Formats: sequence, C-alpha cells, structure tokens
Amino acid sequence: MKWIALIDIGLWLGLIFAACLLAGCSQPETPSPSPPQPESRPAPAEFDVAKALARYQPVQLECDFKSLKPDELKTIGWLIQACREVDEIFWRQVHPRNVELRDALARQEDARSKKLYEYLLINYGPFDRLNHDEPFFGTARKPLGAGFYPEDMTRAEFQEWVRAHPDQAAAFKSNFTVIRREGGQLAAVPYGREYRDFLVPAAEALRQAAKTTRNVSLRKYLELRARDLLGGDYFESDLAWMDLDGTPIEIVVGPYEVYEDKLVGYKAAFEALVAVRDPEASRRLSLYARHLPELERQLPVPERYRTHPRGTSSPISVVDQIYSAGDLRAGVQTSAFNLPNDERVRQAKGSKKVMLKNIMAAKFKAALLPIAGRVLEPDQLPRVGFGPFFDHVLSHELSHGMGPGKLVIEGRETTVGAELRDLYPAIEEAKADTLGLWVQLRLMDGKVIPENRPALFATYLAGIFRSVRFGVAEAHGLGTMMQYNYLKQMGAIRYDLKTGRYAVVPERMAPGVEALARELLLIEATADYDSARAFIRANGAMPPEVRLTLETLADIPTDIRPIFPALPTAD
Repeated sequence: MKWIALIDIGLWLGLIFAACLLAGCSQPETPSPSPPQPESRPAPAEFDVAKALARYQPVQLECDFKSLKPDELKTIGWLIQACREVDEIFWRQVHPRNVELRDALARQEDARSKKLYEYLLINYGPFDRLNHDEPFFGTARKPLGAGFYPEDMTRAEFQEWVRAHPDQAAAFKSNFTVIRREGGQLAAVPYGREYRDFLVPAAEALRQAAKTTRNVSLRKYLELRARDLLGGDYFESDLAWMDLDGTPIEIVVGPYEVYEDKLVGYKAAFEALVAVRDPEASRRLSLYARHLPELERQLPVPERYRTHPRGTSSPISVVDQIYSAGDLRAGVQTSAFNLPNDERVRQAKGSKKVMLKNIMAAKFKAALLPIAGRVLEPDQLPRVGFGPFFDHVLSHELSHGMGPGKLVIEGRETTVGAELRDLYPAIEEAKADTLGLWVQLRLMDGKVIPENRPALFATYLAGIFRSVRFGVAEAHGLGTMMQYNYLKQMGAIRYDLKTGRYAVVPERMAPGVEALARELLLIEATADYDSARAFIRANGAMPPEVRLTLETLADIPTDIRPIFPALPTAD
C-alpha cells in the first residue's frame, strides 16, 4: 500500500467514496448533483517535502508553571481536552474529505509518506498555506468555500439563492452555519448540528473545567461557552470572556475568523488556545488601552466618519501559549489576536487583545532578525529590536478595534465585514498594520511612550518581508504587500537596485502612514466594495524587487512549528 501516497488525490478519494458505497454507507434520499471535476494542475514530479518542512522551524515553547496551583493545572487539563475536540472540527471545515486523507496517509509507513503526513498536519490538509493553497499532495484544487459549502457551489449561486429566498438570508449569511444540499434544495445547517459529535464532548470538557476552577469569572465563562457551543449564539459567553479577571489562565474556544472561507467570506472557523498570563507585562501594557478613546477621536478621517462609537473596554492580556488548535494552529502561527469579532460585543464592551509573548519571541529570533540582516541597509540593522516588534504587534491588535464597525446604509443596519465580504480580511489587516504605526507615532508625539521612531520604522520594514512570505493569497500577506507598494510610491521606502537592500526614508514615513491609514479607513467607513477591489488591484501585486528579495530568503525559516510544553501533574 505504499504506492498510495503518490496517487492523484482526486482518484484516491474517489476510491474511498466507492468503497463507502460498497460497504452500505447511507446516502441522501435525493442524490446531490455530481460536482464538476476540480481544476487540476500537474503537481511537481517530486515535491521537495524536506525543503517544505524546513520552512517551519521547530521551537520548544517555554512557560513557567510554578505559579499555578494544583486546581488550576486540573482546569488546564480539561481545557486542552476541549481544544482537541475543536481541532477535529477545523479539519472538517478545511475540506470535506480532509479527515479521510489524513487518516489514510497516517497509515503509510514509507519515509516520504511520513514526511508528507507531517507537512499535512502543519497545513491541516494537502494544500500549501505558504504557496497560495497549491496542492502538495495530488493535484485537486482546494474549493474556495473550503468545507463550508457544497464543493460545486459558486459565489453567484450563493448570492442568487439569498436574493431569491430573503427569509433565509440571515441563516445563509450567518458566521455559524454551513451550507448543504438537502433533497435538491440548499439548506443552512447550524454548527451545533453539523459538528454535534465534537461539540458535545467539548462542552462537557468545559463544564468539567468549570467545576475545578475557583475563579468565579472563569467558571461563568466556561459554563456559558459550553452552552453556547451547542446553542450557536456566542454573545453572552463573549461578554463573559471580556470580563475574565483574577485568573492566570487565558482560554479561547469557538468559531471566530472567516479567512478560511474564500467563497463569500462569511463562515467562521473553529479555533482554540490555552495560555498562562504574564500579569506584570499585562499591567504595563494597559497604558495603551487608557488612550484608545482619545486616539479614536483623532483618527485621520473627516469627523463624520468618526461617529462609530464602540465599547471602551480594551483589556490587554500578555500570555505564554501552552496549547493551540484549529485555525490558530494551521500554518503560520498567530502572534496576537483581537477578539471577539461580534460587533454587538464590540459596541457593548469593546474587545480584548491577547499577546502571545513566547510565540512572538520565537518568531523574532527564528525569522525576523535573520531577514533584517539580508534586506536592510547596514545602518538600519542595529535599530531592529524585539521591543518595537512587540509594540507594533500590540498596536496592530488594538487597531482592529478602532474605526468603523457597525454601519447604517440606506436605513439598513450592517457591518463593514458584511459589506466588503471576501475583500474585508486583507483590507482590515492592512488597516490594522498601518493604524498600528499611526498609533505608535501619536503616542510618541504625546510623550506617552518613549520616542523611538528609527527602531519602529526599521523593525516594521524588516517585518514586511517576514509577512509577505506568507503569500499574497493570504490576508496578512496581501495586506502587507499593499502597505509596501503604497509607502514606496509615497517615497517612504527606498530600494537600492545595486545592493538589493531597503531603507526607510524617515521624513516621508509619517505622512505616508497617515495617508495610507486615511484611505483604508475611508474604504471601511463607506463600505465601498468597488473601492476596496480597486485599491487591492492597484497595490496588491508583488513587484519584481520583492520577488527577487524573497528568493534570497529561501533558506530562512518562514515561521515556527511550536512544540507545546508538557503540563506538570496536578498532584
């Protein structure tokens, strides 16, 4: 059976399906129409899986468990169990036949198949997240709708169904439903039903964790989240998550980001994380949160576009990650995040920023410093530091909660994300990066934080080449590419053709950042899909010099592969 690892994935999965029929697997009463053959391109004769694996440097994550009490360790044990259930949901969300492929490849014993399996685990499927989702095993293309929609569904079909069935529009556009063909009709199936086999044990693990914790706010959140995992409305448990207080444990579990849905951009992917808080660092960084209302009033847009008040609560939690699952673990590792995404929660309370300090430190050492040494002009390199890197990531996350969120268009309540749809992730990531720089500069102007522009700019510039290596098909990579092109056109970034190195032009950087922030904020404030598309087309292409530079970075790890710390026993 070793030959199976080399078979075209489409044929191989067809064999699995045929075997299922012969075994008497149940089928829908009315068969769904056969999906068209996916667009296929011949995969390279010999995919260099060893080279691909080398792009993710294994890193043993560090975490100090000494301050945790035995009951807190028991709580964490139950939380990790819930994370594992969520992980299985995400496998199914990436591709409808993902699990069959994973499990079959896991049974192969030849050396190449074992490496392919290892790379498949990193990517949560046979599609290379660092190479525009190109298949690295077989040639079948990844559906734009991942596992959220029928494989043969087009965006036009989805939009036409919603127009023709306005009574079903809310369910079809919900972040928490999958779209299926049932009896010849399209149906919106709640996550609670689609993933019940995993959500029931996940909810039970959260309830057990709630029983072991002495912290009242954590117990409340876990009990509410266990209920909401099956109920499908996360509003109350999101509010409770914002109110977590006095616990060293940080936990995130649920469906949040919509990046995996490239068909329409509505469906949220499941993710989970368990981490231990660094209380001293969190207290120090709360300084930023206190200035958010003032910064919101100073946004570089006309005053009429600043009238989008959100809640002013903006807790910042600095943590060391000890476990992650689902969307948070796939491919490139998350350095920080800003949640919840529910605009109802943001209007009522704001949002929480979680900084993964041990992940960020590992990325800085493994990738950003070596990249800076290759791409920056020599006088810029000494300015690159972990402090500016950490501060910009923090400001990036804060900036996700700034600017327009809920909108009223022609009397209709909506959100920026709902209007910009599939273009929203890239626009929002570019906005958060750019506004993050703007926030830093404003705080320096106000003497709130020390003046450190040369270090901020040099570290940001090196970071562009770290992020764009993720690929312009990915929201963060595309958002970064747009920043580079725009700021270079503004004269804020200089490229030396002879040396192949880059530098910041300090006197043009601040005006360039403000102009870019203004354009992105206006796109979101007007929720103009055509303007967003035009901006991406004008600024999203990778220029020749960047392509050449990325070729010189091929031997530097693109990201890290975390090795989670062992949890001490609770005895």
